[in-house]
Amino acid sequence: MPSPPLTADGRLPTQFPHRKGWHTDQSYRRPPPDISLFLGVLPVPQGQGQTMFADCTAAYAALSPDLKARVEGLEGLHVQPKTGRSRDAVLAGETPRPLLAHQRSQRQPVVRVHPVTGQRALYLCEAGQMDWLEGPFVGMEPGPHGDAADLLYELMTHITRPEFIYVHEWTKGDLVVWDNRCLVHAATWFDAAKEQRVMWRTTVSGNPGPVYAGEKKSWIAA
Repeated sequence: MPSPPLTADGRLPTQFPHRKGWHTDQSYRRPPPDISLFLGVLPVPQGQGQTMFADCTAAYAALSPDLKARVEGLEGLHVQPKTGRSRDAVLAGETPRPLLAHQRSQRQPVVRVHPVTGQRALYLCEAGQMDWLEGPFVGMEPGPHGDAADLLYELMTHITRPEFIYVHEWTKGDLVVWDNRCLVHAATWFDAAKEQRVMWRTTVSGNPGPVYAGEKKSWIAA
């Protein structure tokens, strides 16, 4: 059965928290990568295995003035997956993995100004790529039950409203290029017991914006 289940009217679920897994690639790195490329070498049949994208520029523009003021200057705390700091891991009481200096959680602005367009966009992920021990937001009550968690849920539910979503149905040979500075994406379910799927992805860095100027790559060990 598809996971998560279809909506009540039989449609593909896209909105958080019904649909989980929304993220921007490698946000746990400073500077984070600009661009991702994804090639459909052997996609599964259409109707499953889609990639969904949410427009964080349009989502920011549609925020209320009060919410814009609330997120201005706010920083998210992003961390590598499988370190025991995800929402599910914290709720389960897992012991977090000790992190070396180059693996530590990284602060990222919740509102990013695109270095090419000058437009403002929301920049955050949800459960798996945010640090739920010390975050998800710097300077707010941490943890899955704090005010930071409430704000993240409010923002992610807003970002993934249907009017901000594009769903890509893959055909063999499709190459999708997207901008991690102003989009989040999520994968959908496919029947791995019956279908073989081969996809190639790479990420590219180059112009993260002035806020990262002169920074060394956080993920390279000294």
